[in-house]
Amino acid sequence: MQQALSGIDFAPVLPLWLIAALAVLAVLALVPAVLRRARGAALRALTFALLLLALANPRLVEETRETRPDIALLVVDRSDSARIGSRAPQIEAARAGIEARAGKLPDLELRTVEVPEGGNQGTRLLTATERALADIPRARLAGIIALTDGQVHDVPATAPTEAPFHALLPGRPGETDRRLRVVEAPGFGIVGREVELRVAVEDLGVPNAAGAARLSIRRDGAPPRVESVPVGREHRIAIPIERGGPTVVELAAEARPGEVSELNNRAVVTITGVRDRLRVLLVSGEPHAGERTWRRLLKADPGVDLVHFTILRPPEKDDLTPLNELALIAFPVRELFQVKLREFDLVVFDRFANRGILPPAYLRNIADYVRGGGALLMSVGPEFGGPTSLANTPLGAVLPARPAAGPGQSAVAEGAFRPSVTALGARHPVTEGLSGANPDERQAARWGRWYRSLRVDQRGGAAVMDAADGAPLLLLDRVGEGRVALLLSDHIWLWSRGHDGGGPQAELLRRAAHWLMREPELEEEDLTARIEAGQLSIQRRSVEAGPPPEVTITAPDGSTQRRRLEAGQGGHAAARLPAEQPGVWQVSDGRRTAFAAAAAANPPEVADLRADPGRLSPLLAATGGAARWLGVAAEPALPELRRVGPGRDARGGDPQTGWIGLRRNGDHTVTGIAAMPLMPPWLALPLVLGLAVFAWRREGR
Repeated sequence: MQQALSGIDFAPVLPLWLIAALAVLAVLALVPAVLRRARGAALRALTFALLLLALANPRLVEETRETRPDIALLVVDRSDSARIGSRAPQIEAARAGIEARAGKLPDLELRTVEVPEGGNQGTRLLTATERALADIPRARLAGIIALTDGQVHDVPATAPTEAPFHALLPGRPGETDRRLRVVEAPGFGIVGREVELRVAVEDLGVPNAAGAARLSIRRDGAPPRVESVPVGREHRIAIPIERGGPTVVELAAEARPGEVSELNNRAVVTITGVRDRLRVLLVSGEPHAGERTWRRLLKADPGVDLVHFTILRPPEKDDLTPLNELALIAFPVRELFQVKLREFDLVVFDRFANRGILPPAYLRNIADYVRGGGALLMSVGPEFGGPTSLANTPLGAVLPARPAAGPGQSAVAEGAFRPSVTALGARHPVTEGLSGANPDERQAARWGRWYRSLRVDQRGGAAVMDAADGAPLLLLDRVGEGRVALLLSDHIWLWSRGHDGGGPQAELLRRAAHWLMREPELEEEDLTARIEAGQLSIQRRSVEAGPPPEVTITAPDGSTQRRRLEAGQGGHAAARLPAEQPGVWQVSDGRRTAFAAAAAANPPEVADLRADPGRLSPLLAATGGAARWLGVAAEPALPELRRVGPGRDARGGDPQTGWIGLRRNGDHTVTGIAAMPLMPPWLALPLVLGLAVFAWRREGR
């Protein structure tokens, strides 16, 4: 509490308009006397003035004031870059020191606000500051002290306040940092081709940086290759895409001596391999009702280039028609099955019988094509059980079954049946989850009936669908590096016509074709990993029954942990766990290994890891604040806190360690007012009467 003289005010006895009217009358009464230069005119004017002053009732006002303490705001940066190395403990020690020193200053209240990690938007220090200022009257704000590394990404164009803004930075000036910047990286690449990455290695804080740096390039966990790249210039890297699905590329630049951190020396790029337009060769044999099923399916796929031949006239047929009258073209056997065979991703035989069209050498070429990584799909009918069956040719060596014809028994089974999914098929990606499929082997599928199938002796492969009495209907097999599918019925076209309720023929054939062409999503034994919203999502698919295994998870820093997957439907198993570290995560189940790329959670935050007041310089200059360095010792070198008056300098001393000032505003609240009249009636009346008598006597002489 303190008493203070605030000034003089008036409490008029009469309304102001009446006092003004009296003043006008007084002037009118004085004018003739002044013009005549009458004696006593001055005393008369003094009398009128004293009377008007008494009517105005002047008072001397004294206030009782309560001083309100000023408020200083301490802003503490808790972002990722402020936790690098020893910055976090140094900032925490500086916070405790500032709070202790501010507590010793009279009439000063210190409020602390912490700035959390800002997601992917960088450090939002000024946003948090403005929220805190909303509760502080500007008349009481002494200043703002920010404990930060200077990597602030929301500095406004104009200062949020006129109070001094000071920045205290961990470390010392002149820090350097090497960063690896990905200039351009494609998200997709064509399988079998190369994509180009553009990267740059930059040395921040180094004048005229030059020279070269070693860059390590690792693809899908393979041994790294090392290239020498120029510092400060873009460099192009060729990455081969060898398979479909994600390819994880990890880049790491060698550390620079004395740099702040190696956190931004690494970068991870994920490139999804996609196949170019797939080339499919479809060879149709004997015309039948479902001949166009395959053609419609493959032509409807925009990613497929289809080459289709239908054998309408076998070579042995001779009806004496002149050759110049035939509207047919010769079947280009040599071109298709020797010269250009390996240009096709898939070969489909639809009810094709070998009637001397393909010599054994070409059939052997097809078998070698499959073993070398090609794909073969055969949809067979009665011809498969006859003497012209492809099973009796060199191609039979790669087929998973042979016709089961015996003495007195045909390989062709006639009779209605409903196709169903086997227990293995319920876990296989080609047939798992098909609409209308039987949930287990004890129940029938909700599909239309077929009326013909082939009896076979299964020699290999996996039966994912069966016919009557459990006979295999769809066999899938791996031969060498290639794949084979054998559909033992030519009645799938009934589903496309909606017969007896129809069935998912388009989805089944599409899956079978894409499994043959190694679509990553249709691998029956697969392990995938990906990062979603800071979580590592692990998915495993297997056709093997039994509990899912444990997987070994390797974090980017090399630490490992084991996690048992949770079983799901259809051979699936999954797990999720936090993935906070940026870099490449590796997941292994003992047979397969998957990789997932975790980019930096806050890319702007790690773009420059130096402690630098440059971003805050406009704000410091606009408010008269200063940047001070805390040094590198465990005990920070705190600047002296001083109180300064409004308009005075708020900084001084050494540019790095000098004192910083907090404004003394002197804000207060009035708790009481005492008024003392300067012209009380007992004083005003004798004065007015005395002057009036004196003036009358003076004028009467």
